[in-house]
Order: sequence, then C-alpha cells, then structure tokens
Amino acid sequence: MGILDGKVAIISGAARGQGAAEARLLVEHGARVVLTDVLADLGTQVAADIGPNACFVTHDVSSAEGWTEVVSTAVDAFGGVDILVNNAAISRPLKLEDTEPEVYETLFRVNQLSVYLGMRAVLDPMKRAGGGSIVNISSVAGLRGTSTLFAYTANKWAVRGMTKSAALELARYKIRVNCIFPGVIDTPILDTNPPAMNEAIVRTIPMRRMGQPDEIAEAVLFLASPRSSFATGADFAIDGGMSI
Repeated sequence: MGILDGKVAIISGAARGQGAAEARLLVEHGARVVLTDVLADLGTQVAADIGPNACFVTHDVSSAEGWTEVVSTAVDAFGGVDILVNNAAISRPLKLEDTEPEVYETLFRVNQLSVYLGMRAVLDPMKRAGGGSIVNISSVAGLRGTSTLFAYTANKWAVRGMTKSAALELARYKIRVNCIFPGVIDTPILDTNPPAMNEAIVRTIPMRRMGQPDEIAEAVLFLASPRSSFATGADFAIDGGMSI
C-alpha cells in the first residue's frame, strides 16, 4: 500500500519541471492527482503519461473562477481534495527601478495571489475530509534579499507569511500548511540562460550543484503524507546551503 492511498491532490504549475515531478511521485505513492497549468499541451501529455490516476485542467492560477473549476474537477473525478501543492510561479530578473507596475502586478497575481486563492478554494473539501495538507512552494528568495529579483522576492516572502498565518488558523481543522524553499533547481526554465551564466550560478551554491526536481518532489511527498503529521507552519529549505 502507498503512503498516500486514498488521497487526492491538486498541483498547480504541473506541466513540467518541479510540478510534473511532484505529480509523478505522489501518484507512485498512491495519490490521485489533478495537474493544472496554462501549458495545456504539455500538461495533458504529462497526465496521460502518468495514467488514470491523473488528470489535467488548463488553469489560470490568478483566477478565483479557475480555482473553483479545479476543485470541482478533483471532487467530481476523484471524490475530494486532501492535498494542495501551490507550485505555479513565474519570475522576471528585474531590479526595483526597472520593474514597471504592470510587471509587478503580473508577478503578484501568479506568485502570491494564486497561493491565497488556492488555499481558500480547498478549505471546504478539506474540512469535509477531516483535514488535509497544503504545501506552498516559495523560494530561497523568500529567505533572503535578492537585488535583481525585486518583485519575485517580495512575492516569495509573502508566501512564507501566508503559510504561517494559515497554519495557525487552520490547525483546528487538522489542515497542515507548510512551506518549501527551493534553491536553484535544474528545470527547463534555465535552458534559456547562457552556459556561462548557469556555471556562475552553481558557484554561488555551497554544495556546488543545482538541485533536481525529484529532490523537491521528495520534500512535497513528506509534507503531504502522515510522515509529517506534527509539522505545520514550518520552513523547509531545499537549496544546497544557499540560505545559510
């Protein structure tokens, strides 16, 4: 028997990279998973590859109506919602002085507003289930200042604060809320960087390598499962030592 047998998970931003790795691992351990993303073709293919215990929904995470549809899909297809992984995010390498208001708002809506909307959307089904686990994916940028990622850093610090407030509020319902802080993870988003840039990034990591999506997925599995039953409001840095 899998440690997540009978559990239903929603994972946003699951068409590739970390989200796809998380979806595959949770299904391997018995969960049924609703993957969501704006990348419809990729997301549909990932869900098909995983098999009948996964389905895909095209999803704008900044839309409250979109979250209602995703939760309804999970309930209709699999019977409820026990796990939410707020994984979707975007980044723009801009300093404060170069960040136009419309760019800041776009990042805010995807990186921060979506976390609030996702948590709020799953409350009723998790309460009906007698509890649940919410895993919010922040970033090492949510643990320290980053001079060239002003908006992204602001968003990811906010995710940390929302996690802690929600953990306090929802403990009475046996809903645990925890936060993961990935460092530099080897995903397709880095493929657009010049090789020299990625080499320079690696030199800033004490462990002298990038993380792998599966390493984040393993942390998600731990926090989604009964293995972490006494953990809530916690910070889990998976960053090769960058935040030390």
